[in-house]
Amino acid sequence: MRILSGMRPTGKLHIGHLFGALQSWVKLQNEGHECFYFVADWHALTTHYNETDEIVKNSVELVKSYLAVGIDPEKSTIFIQSEIKEHAELTLLFSMFVSVSRLERVPTYKEIKQQLKDKDLSNAGFLIYPVLQASDILIYLAEGVPVGEDQVYHIELTREIARRFNYLYKEVFTEPQPILSKVPKLLGTDGRKMSKSYGNIIPLITEEENLKKMVMPMVTDPARKRRTDPGNPENCPVWNYHKAFGISDEEAEWVKDGCTTAKIGCVDCKKLLLKNMKEKLEPIWDRYNTLTDDYVRNVINDGNQKARNVARKTMEKVRDAMKLDYKFLRK
Repeated sequence: MRILSGMRPTGKLHIGHLFGALQSWVKLQNEGHECFYFVADWHALTTHYNETDEIVKNSVELVKSYLAVGIDPEKSTIFIQSEIKEHAELTLLFSMFVSVSRLERVPTYKEIKQQLKDKDLSNAGFLIYPVLQASDILIYLAEGVPVGEDQVYHIELTREIARRFNYLYKEVFTEPQPILSKVPKLLGTDGRKMSKSYGNIIPLITEEENLKKMVMPMVTDPARKRRTDPGNPENCPVWNYHKAFGISDEEAEWVKDGCTTAKIGCVDCKKLLLKNMKEKLEPIWDRYNTLTDDYVRNVINDGNQKARNVARKTMEKVRDAMKLDYKFLRK
C-alpha cells in the first residue's frame, strides 16, 4: 500500500506527536508499505502567513525529528511540500470544481477559527487548505493516510474530489482510505489539552533534567490532596502516560495498589514514569544528536527528488485527462 502523511512545521514536536502519529508511521514503514512523509510548510502558512521567519528552520528540525524516531530514508520518502511545485498546480486545478460553500461546511474550518480567535483567518488559503491537503494525498496516488479521528472528514473530502475529477475528465486517482490507530490520550502537564499555547507540553527532543522538571509537577488525581489520601489511577492523567510509555504488569500492579491504598505517593509514581520515559526517549535523543547537517540536507534533497518524480508523472496524467497538454510546443 502507498502511504502518505505529513506535519506542519509550526514549532518543535511534543510527545503527543510521537504517540499520535510518528510511532504509527514507523510501524507502517517497517511493515513494508511504500511511505511518503512530508513537511507541510505551505499548510503552516494558512494560519501563520505573517510569521514566516522560522518556517525553514522548523522544517529542517521536523525532518530531524522524523529521522530520530526511526523514519528510515532507505524505506520512506521524506520531503518538503513547497519544494514540489506540482502540489500547487494540482490544488489550483481542483479549486476550479470545488465550491466555496462545500469548503465552508468542513467542520474544522469553523472549529479552528473559534480556537484561533487571535489570528486573522479570513484568507483564501485557510479556506482552501482541505483542497491543498487533497492534492498532497492524490498527487502520490496514496491508498492509505494515517490520521486522527478529527481528520477523517478531510479524507472523505479528498475521496469526493478524486471521484469528481475521475467523473469530469478521466480516471486518474484512487480513493484513499483513512488509517486510524488507537492512541493514548495524553493531557498536558497541567491536566488540560496538550498545547503549545498553554505552555503545558513535553517536547519530544529535550534532556533528562528538563524532563524531570516537567514531569514532577504534573497534575494528578484531584482526590489525592495529601500523601495519605487514597486515589484512583483511572482519574489521574499520569496513568495514561504510564500506559503510553510501556509500564510492565508488575509495575502497573504496584501503581494501582499503591495509589488506591495510599501506600505510595504521587512523587513515587512519577519517579517510575520518569524511568520508563527515559528508556523510551533516550534512544530518540541519541539519534537526534548524531544527525549532521550534511546528512539531513542529503535526506531532504533525495526525498524531494523522489517525490518530484512521482508528482510529475501524476500531473502528466492530470493534464492529459483535462486536455491541457501542450507537449507539441516543446517538440
